[in-house]
Amino acid sequence: MKFIILTLFPEMFTSFFEASILKRAIGTGKIEVKLVNIRDYTKDKYNRVDTAPIGGGAGLIMKAQPIIDALKDNSTSSTYKIVLSPRGNTFNQAKSIKYASNLNEILILCGHYEGFDERIYKYFDEVVSIGDYILTGGEPAAMSIIDSVSRLIPGVISEESTEEESFNNGLLEYPQYTEPYNFEGEKVPDILYSGNHTAIEKWRKKQALALTRELRKDMFDKYELSKSDIKLLRELDVEETPKWEKDALEKGKKFIKKED
Repeated sequence: MKFIILTLFPEMFTSFFEASILKRAIGTGKIEVKLVNIRDYTKDKYNRVDTAPIGGGAGLIMKAQPIIDALKDNSTSSTYKIVLSPRGNTFNQAKSIKYASNLNEILILCGHYEGFDERIYKYFDEVVSIGDYILTGGEPAAMSIIDSVSRLIPGVISEESTEEESFNNGLLEYPQYTEPYNFEGEKVPDILYSGNHTAIEKWRKKQALALTRELRKDMFDKYELSKSDIKLLRELDVEETPKWEKDALEKGKKFIKKED
């Protein structure tokens, strides 16, 4: 996957691409990044990339000419061109999966000031927003999209790491634990030590349902509950340990942790 970023502040991306998973992905050729400084394309005699809005108003508007010249010089007909704007479609996990699965080259335009000359939009394939709030510029939004898409490119991270993440199946991810068993009085659920993988998966599904219902009602209302999901939720609501969990705990009691 190749990312082409049109920006007024390419230096903002330096540390972003020089650390952790993205640095490794670039090093192994899984992703490629090209930073394009829009200022390099201005034809304004004063080297401006923005001017006051015609008709009056606050702030400055990014000019069409340097943006479109940068776009034309750094893309082809197969490049998927995105402009970041509050008016856009909201970016989410489904869109990230779509980009990672179907595209080879993505160009992202980062805005600044009060926005763009309206005439630039027709040159782009999609207008995208990362949420209903305003940033000082599009660079942080571009980083979010690049990070989200990159991690879905085969080989960037292990496939196992992405299979059961939040949003992938319409639910938040279940709770995760690591050592120690007892941390400041809160213990890891015994079922996770039972060795019964069927029961563990069932428990995790129940917790994912519970967390989504509690924290993201908007997601929960869209999720299509199966008969087994409904049964798990009923078990939660009566606050009793179901037979399948008791049986798993009994059979796996020799594996269950004691106090550290």
